Amino acid sequence: MSDLFARHRAVIPNWVGTNYSEPIEIVSGKGCRVTDAQGNSYLDFFAGILTNMLGYDVAEVREAVERQIATGIYHTSTLYLIRSQVELAEKIAGISGIPDAKVFFTNSGSEANETALAAALTHRKANQVLAMRNSYHGRTFGTVAITGNANWKASSNDPFGTHYLHGTDRQLSAYRTLSDADFIKACAEDLRQLLAAGINPADVGALIAEPIQGVGGFNVPPDGMLGAFKEVLDEYGILFVADEVQTGWGRTGEHFWGISAHGITPDAMTFAKGLGNGFAIGGVVARGDLLDGIRGNGISTFGGNPVATAAGNATLDYVLSHDLQRNAKVTGDLIIGGLREAAQSLDVVGAVRGKGLMFAVDLVDPATRQPSPPLASRMLEATKERGLLIGKGGLVGHTLRMAPPLTLTEAEAKEGLGILTDALTAVNEEASKP
Repeated sequence: MSDLFARHRAVIPNWVGTNYSEPIEIVSGKGCRVTDAQGNSYLDFFAGILTNMLGYDVAEVREAVERQIATGIYHTSTLYLIRSQVELAEKIAGISGIPDAKVFFTNSGSEANETALAAALTHRKANQVLAMRNSYHGRTFGTVAITGNANWKASSNDPFGTHYLHGTDRQLSAYRTLSDADFIKACAEDLRQLLAAGINPADVGALIAEPIQGVGGFNVPPDGMLGAFKEVLDEYGILFVADEVQTGWGRTGEHFWGISAHGITPDAMTFAKGLGNGFAIGGVVARGDLLDGIRGNGISTFGGNPVATAAGNATLDYVLSHDLQRNAKVTGDLIIGGLREAAQSLDVVGAVRGKGLMFAVDLVDPATRQPSPPLASRMLEATKERGLLIGKGGLVGHTLRMAPPLTLTEAEAKEGLGILTDALTAVNEEASKP
């Protein structure tokens, strides 16, 4: 154990996980590559959990932040006007597609989801929330309550009632043989039955859903499923909140917002992570009447601060001016297609899925075909040894999660694919030995 790791263990809570048997300290980065304290270089396919959206040492972001810091004003609070905050809110409201949109900035996705819940429950005068099974929405009191993954629930005390829907659990025997259309129909009917028999619709504020589940293992519901849910919700006036913390800003390749794959405009969208390219920022963009309707006084000490919003403006401008949504589509298709081709001869691969630069591989035991968290952990080590950083997740921890910076080149995509294929082949051979 390294000295720094030992010191980490001594003062950081034991529930704060680290990757690898010997965790690394990243000390520098450029583009899509980082270097650790031992001088080892890695191609980064996880980007600080989808947060370093443009990669590392991006001149446009660095210079924007340096200009703000040079003013001597790092913080003022929202009691004062912040020009970069207003400018960023105008941009996000304009590209959200939500009519008469307003934006409230926070420090994280958890806070953003808390704000969206407060707006929805206040508007509806409700105390119940709908969420998806296997979902993750944050680590604050309210967002833990709506997270549909027991491994991430720090407390069983809920501030309101939460009811979990089917739709991202297609592996269940009742659903696995259904076509996309029949699966959507079955899940929508289940929602309708819940509102008819399990809960009074008048008590429900909103459904909150990730267009592609993040921590849950990049589960991708069929296009149109969330649209079918919204048709049911609209009958009762129940609101729809899209958690775009991981799917926003063009990452899925097909659309700028993940929810667009479902053919609907939500009442609110939450965002965070990649917008600041490493600087802490989150927020909610929603119908103005919803955000205006939150009762009581409200400010944010750090949300929307001058430094973070300077970074956010520069990052969003870069995404739009360099058409990174298209790049995510091109490079993502290259990698996902290559992984699916390789998987045909690899018994340890249970599934390959994803959209754009948001893709996953499930690891299974070759003999039983059951999920194998140990093989997923072995893959993390194998890719690290070969110079590639990836992530892990899923309901039982057997899923490899990958989301490179949106600036990934085709050459880097091929390089990463090669490392992944080589590591999978090696792990497959180890796991298949009698």
